[in-house]
Amino acid sequence: MPCLIVLIALLLPRVAMILILLFTRWFQAVFDGWLLPLLGFIFMPYTTLAYLFTVLSTGGPVTAGWLILIILAVLVDIAHWGGGLFRRRRGIAR
Repeated sequence: MPCLIVLIALLLPRVAMILILLFTRWFQAVFDGWLLPLLGFIFMPYTTLAYLFTVLSTGGPVTAGWLILIILAVLVDIAHWGGGLFRRRRGIAR
């Protein structure tokens, strides 16, 4: 099951977040409330998943090695938003 979740997370992060929310208690273990996961679901799904897996694997605060994963996830999320803005400005349809 964990390998399947990783594959889904790489391809469809929001679907993976819903599956994790339904079948595990990982979000409750990492986040105190519901607001940050909801904002992460809407705006930055890869970053939310990277932070979730980082905290779960380290069992505490984010270390320097895992920080690289989070930074890469932020860059992927920003690229996603930037790519959509670029297409909208240039009039390129999918």
